[in-house]
Amino acid sequence: MKKLKYILVILLVLIGGLYVWFKSMILSPPEIEDQSVLSLEVQQLSDSLSVCGDSWLHQNNGGIYELMISGKPFELGVKNGKLTQELAGKQEEYFIDFIKTLIPSETTLNYLKYFITYFNKDLDKYIHQEYLEEIYGISMFASDEYDFIGDKYHRVLNYHAAHDIGHTIQNMNLVACTAFSVQDELTEDSTIYVGRNLDFSAGDDFARNKIVVFCKPDQGYQFAYISWGGMMGVLSGMNEHGLTISLNSAKSGIPMSAKSPVCIVSRDVLQHAKNIEEAYQIISGYETFVSESFLVSSASDHKVVVIEKSQEQTAIYESGESKLVLTNHFQSKELANTELNIESIEEGCSLYRLKRTHELLDRDSLYNYQKVADILRDKNGVNDESIGIGNESAVNQLICHHSVVFNPEKRLMWVSEFPYQENEFVAYDLNKLFNDDFDIKNNEINVDSLKIDATDFYNDHGVEEIWKYRNRIDSIKKIIIPDESVILGAGYIDQLINKNPDFYYGYYVVGLYYKERGEYKKALNYFNKALKLQFPRVVDKEQVKSKIQEVSDILAEN
Repeated sequence: MKKLKYILVILLVLIGGLYVWFKSMILSPPEIEDQSVLSLEVQQLSDSLSVCGDSWLHQNNGGIYELMISGKPFELGVKNGKLTQELAGKQEEYFIDFIKTLIPSETTLNYLKYFITYFNKDLDKYIHQEYLEEIYGISMFASDEYDFIGDKYHRVLNYHAAHDIGHTIQNMNLVACTAFSVQDELTEDSTIYVGRNLDFSAGDDFARNKIVVFCKPDQGYQFAYISWGGMMGVLSGMNEHGLTISLNSAKSGIPMSAKSPVCIVSRDVLQHAKNIEEAYQIISGYETFVSESFLVSSASDHKVVVIEKSQEQTAIYESGESKLVLTNHFQSKELANTELNIESIEEGCSLYRLKRTHELLDRDSLYNYQKVADILRDKNGVNDESIGIGNESAVNQLICHHSVVFNPEKRLMWVSEFPYQENEFVAYDLNKLFNDDFDIKNNEINVDSLKIDATDFYNDHGVEEIWKYRNRIDSIKKIIIPDESVILGAGYIDQLINKNPDFYYGYYVVGLYYKERGEYKKALNYFNKALKLQFPRVVDKEQVKSKIQEVSDILAEN
């Protein structure tokens, strides 16, 4: 009995010690001396406009939210948090729901929570004080609903590493972006145009309420970026000097500890760099725990480069032409031949999308913003092959959070309305928006004369049909194993396939359905049909081949 009590005491001490150790890893927010901004109240001036001091949030007719904030770091965060509190709450809900679809086990999610807490225990050491203060200001208005995950500051801080974690596990296919630029003899006015799709997919709901932020910090340059509630890091943006930046992931090694999130790095560039040299100095000065390509265009340099950053090295890639294309692998002489980069090229669809984008660019000349958007909207494969709508081998995969066109020398940017690249692109003139005389009550935010119209695919309800197709695919996946009593008629299957006949994935899922029902000849037929189509990754094709072998062996035995 004494021995049992002794063991229990030891266990309690260990549990208590682990609890104290875990709590000690919870990062403390920065100390803020002047918190007077917290007294500001939000005033709702109309259904689409609310103000907080000199800052405001507006929703345009196409559903995009437009946020103007100014002040010191903590002020920026508080004004952002107050004005976007409801939007940030929705984004957290959508993000957590999406994570649950990837990891449905509550036990595994709990382990993941503790792992991320441990992994990011030193995250604040790799983020500048000004950004910690801004994140703290935002976090003060985060939802109470998810306090079981962690305290608000800790959660919001960790969400800024979501992009990095997403492409650290690239095999989950959360990140696959395409970007390019044209200039000089390739554009109508000889200026630079940059186009970019952010294919960071956390579900359609997560992409629905995008925010275009116009930021006037007390230190550094004014800048604009495309974001969502609760986010102050930058994935795509342009500053008042006509310097733009966007992020494209590259294959990374397994990180051993937290470093600087890449969205914080690009935020620093937008706020403090006016040319490519300054952007390079900022990026090379950071330690990041993932590899990333930063596409940087500069009005003052009249130039576009890719600043490539691995976990060990920073390099610059220049195309040597009036066009530049970037997907998800390195191209510089320093990093192109690294083992991880070669693996990425061989195993994925990055090179395929690079070839397709070059192919499209070479077909035209004298580009303008409309023609740039046309390429961002392309859904076909190399040589115009129909590869199925939603195939990750395409430039337009119908999953992107946002698509954007920049003209840095004119300080113009076009941002896509939901959904994806198919709806209108709204035009913004940063010259006007960053003018001290701009008044939201008396001025239009958008430049309506420069908008890009929605596609015929959108107007003809093509997006809605793809949503129906994806919903049916998801429905079949849900009944494959748990409910064998559900029988799908041949007409239902045919209707599903005919909605997207050139996409391998529909055939694969139907094959799985028939395999689990023991209808092996039908399963083999659909697997073989899938095998003839374009696959985005080698692992996808190998998966289908393994199912063909498995079913063929069963048929041979019978």
